[in-house]
Amino acid sequence: MPRPIQATIHTQALHSNLNQIRSHAPDSKYWVVVKANAYGHGIERVMNGLRAADGFALLDLNEAQRVRDLGWRGPILLLEGAFELRDLELCSRLDLWHTVHCEEQIDMMAAHKTHLPHRVFLKLNSGMNRLGFAPAQYRSAWARLNALPQVDEISHMTHFADADGPKGIAAQMQQFTQATHDLPGERSVSNSAAILRHTQLAQEADWVRAGIALYGSAPDYPENGIDYWNLQPTMTLEAGIIGIQNLQPGDAVGYGSTFVAEHPMRIGIAACGYADGYPRSCPTGTPVLVQGQRSSTVGRVSMDMLAVDLTHLPQAGMGSKVTLWGRAASGAILAIDEVATSAKTVGYELMCALASRVPVVVE
Repeated sequence: MPRPIQATIHTQALHSNLNQIRSHAPDSKYWVVVKANAYGHGIERVMNGLRAADGFALLDLNEAQRVRDLGWRGPILLLEGAFELRDLELCSRLDLWHTVHCEEQIDMMAAHKTHLPHRVFLKLNSGMNRLGFAPAQYRSAWARLNALPQVDEISHMTHFADADGPKGIAAQMQQFTQATHDLPGERSVSNSAAILRHTQLAQEADWVRAGIALYGSAPDYPENGIDYWNLQPTMTLEAGIIGIQNLQPGDAVGYGSTFVAEHPMRIGIAACGYADGYPRSCPTGTPVLVQGQRSSTVGRVSMDMLAVDLTHLPQAGMGSKVTLWGRAASGAILAIDEVATSAKTVGYELMCALASRVPVVVE
C-alpha cells in the first residue's frame, strides 16, 4: 500500500472563503491571487473553487498560460510585470494585463511591437519599498506610459506593508491618493488584511486583491483567527500512525534526545516529516489532531516521521489519522496558523512548502 500521507484541497472552502471576503466589499472587483502555484495548492486544483472571481493575479507567464488553458477568458494580471522584452509578446498573445513598476518596463513597452495596446497597472511605492515608482516620479511615469501607442488604459495600484497591524494603512493611502488624485483609470488597493480590517477603503477601490485569506489563513493572526473572519481551511495535511512506543520516565524521543519523558507516555509515530513539507522547526508541543482530538508533537521532526502524544488517547493506535493542519474527518479544525506560529513562521510558508511527494486529492 502507499505511504499513509495525503493532502486534500477543499473546493467548497475556496468558494466559501471567496464569498466571505467579497461580502466586505461587494461592489469592488476581485483579483484572486494564485501566485506560487496557488499558494502551494495547485492552480489546476483551485480553479473550480475560484471561478467566481473577476480576475486572476499571478507572477509567472507559465502560470498565466495554465490559467488560460483551464478555460479562463477573463482578466489575468502579472503582479510583477514583464521581466524582459519578449515577455510582452506573450502578454499580447494571452491578453494579459501587467504591472509597470520601473522605468525599464516603460522602455520595454516603447520597444514592443504590437497591434493591440496593453492594459497596464502603474505601481506606486507608497512605503513598502519593494517595487513601484516613488511618489515624486509617479506622474512623470504615467505621462510616459500615456504617450505610448502600445498602451491602452492605465490603472493605478499600490501595496500596503502594515494592513495587518496597528500601524495600519493611513499614511500609505495618503501617498497613493496624492499621487493619483486627478489621473484617470481604475484603482487597485487592499490585500487580504486590508479587505478584512479596512473595509471602507476596500469598498471604495475598483479592484482589490485577495490572497492568503482565500486559502483559509487569517492575515492578522494571532490577533484574529479564521473563526473570527468566518474562513475555512482549504488544505488538509493528514498522515497515518505507523508505529507505537511506550515510554518510561527518562526515555528520550527522536534525534538529539531533545525530549525526555517525565512520566509514562504512549506516543505514535506519524508518516510525515520535513521532506513532506512539515516544518522541522516545529518544537515539542506543536498542536495536531489525532482522530479529531487535540494532541501535540513530541521531540524533533525527522525527514519522514514525527512523534505525537497518545497518552490521553487510548482509542488511538496503528493506522489512526493525524491531522497536521486543516479539517479532520470529524469536522474538527486545526488552523494552519496555529502550526505556523509554533514553527515561528506564517501559514503562507507551510502551504507553499507542501512537497511534491505528498499525494493530493481534490474534493
